[in-house]
Amino acid sequence: MLTAELIRRKRDGGELSAEEITQLVSGIADGSVTDAQVGALAMAIVWRGMSPAERVALTGAMTRSGDVLDWGSAGLSGPVLDKHSTGGVGDKVSLILAPILAACGAFVPMISGRGLGHTGGTLDKLESIRGYDVTPSNDRLREVVARVGCAIVGQTARLAPADRRLYAIRDATGTVESIPLIVGSILSKKLAAGLDALVMDVKVGSGAMLPELDRARELARAIVEVAVGNGMPTVALLTDMNQVLGRTAGNAVEVRESIDHLTGAARDERLLEVTLALCAELLVVGGLYDDVDDARRGAVRALESGAAAERFDAMAAELGGPAGLIEDPDRHLPRAPVTALVEPTDAGIVSAIDVRAVGIAVVSLGGGRAREHDPVDHAVGLTEVAALGERVEPGGRPLARVHARDQESAPRAADSVRAAFTVGDSPGAIPRPVIEAQRTV
Repeated sequence: MLTAELIRRKRDGGELSAEEITQLVSGIADGSVTDAQVGALAMAIVWRGMSPAERVALTGAMTRSGDVLDWGSAGLSGPVLDKHSTGGVGDKVSLILAPILAACGAFVPMISGRGLGHTGGTLDKLESIRGYDVTPSNDRLREVVARVGCAIVGQTARLAPADRRLYAIRDATGTVESIPLIVGSILSKKLAAGLDALVMDVKVGSGAMLPELDRARELARAIVEVAVGNGMPTVALLTDMNQVLGRTAGNAVEVRESIDHLTGAARDERLLEVTLALCAELLVVGGLYDDVDDARRGAVRALESGAAAERFDAMAAELGGPAGLIEDPDRHLPRAPVTALVEPTDAGIVSAIDVRAVGIAVVSLGGGRAREHDPVDHAVGLTEVAALGERVEPGGRPLARVHARDQESAPRAADSVRAAFTVGDSPGAIPRPVIEAQRTV
């Protein structure tokens, strides 16, 4: 059928067959479906949704739009595992989790994405490391995973190419927050990576792609349902995004904080809790441990022994980054030339944070993209970000520190960050870092 007729049917609430969805996905991959048609289809799906059968068909077609990795001939001694997040502000979990899993005996070909809207992207963070290649060939990816145990990279042109194009158009057309499209995007990459098991980090709260708990639960269920339906064991955790995860938001600043966690130089309790919880679930579903408590202890040992830090250092070097990154990260990561404290107007306790607004402030600094082809300034961002329940005051504990490219953008960002924080007399309710788990369909 004509592409326009299929879009019109979906716009009017009709259900598409698996064959029709495959036709559309093939057109997205080969370019015969135009950008305008892709955007219109995405908007129709946002408004009308997709049935469970359509979601399975969409994910399968996107997976098959390119190469599907096969690890059978690689001679790996452990399971092929991965984690994915729906995105948040300050979410650098992947940078810590992948080397921990590798140190525990897993092999992690982590296919990551760039920032979407106000949320940061793992690839943008890694590109702040001088020389790091986020798009190695599939053969090179296999080599690095087999040698180091983990490789955090992006999609090649041959891996889920339909998703690669759709992902960029969603960001530019205001169609990011669609559960069928989120599920298809995430799982097509993961299925194409040839995984044995997956853990999903579904964010909920003011900085999440889906702020409402009911919608986040719906997404978690949909991911588990579609993944298991395609033969990939999957667990989803709902985690809190009502405050920045960790103490930084940006690109190079988040890499620096991740390295501090790996080496033990500095750690944030909430970031560590989310990371270890995800590690434990995945080590169990991947068959390396029998129960979550033992798996968590194994993850802690990998972190405290320095084994995870060694894996991160080796991964960066294998993918073109500098040798000795862990020992001297400040030498290899870019720094913004202008910094400014974000002081609160009055002394008090942080009782609420509009985390989406914090993320937008980072984008406005140049740390993200307003348009799909915008360059990213890897040096800018926020550090020393205050958490819920912390006391802040002028001349004392700030709300954050801005890292900016110039003297003009720094005060604008500081004003935006200040407006995102509510400071009062009491802390209010502080959500748990890990809210709940979705383990079965």
